[in-house]
Amino acid sequence: MDKLKFSTVINAPCEKVWDVLWGAATYPLWTAPFAEGSRVETDWQAGSKALFLDGQGRGMVSRIAENRLYELMSIQHLGEYNNGVEDTTSARALQWAGAFENYTLSPAGGQTHLVVEMDVVKEFAAYLNGKFPIALAKVKELAEIAR
Repeated sequence: MDKLKFSTVINAPCEKVWDVLWGAATYPLWTAPFAEGSRVETDWQAGSKALFLDGQGRGMVSRIAENRLYELMSIQHLGEYNNGVEDTTSARALQWAGAFENYTLSPAGGQTHLVVEMDVVKEFAAYLNGKFPIALAKVKELAEIAR
């Protein structure tokens, strides 16, 4: 697996950025660059299951590894999801098993420094390198709108 890292500074407090990242209304907006109709099914509590889905009902089955309010959201990917079927045992799904995606928020003088670090299957690295900066620009835009 490759490791990717993205970061941005947002002119908003950590609480606002956190709400944009994980809010029901804003999550689909900033994740749209990855897939139109993106959505998540979870309660964001540590240990809870999370389904990260596209508009076609396909995506990742994961669990929330850690949730430190306004500081860290750690997601552990377990496999793939396709129209109601969780796959954690096929060769393709096992490529993702154990991969982490971590979002760290740090206050910086009234701003927030957001860092995303993730393990990624090599074949998706170029795709994510192209899409994540667009997604983070959307997080920044949404968090700075009603500051």
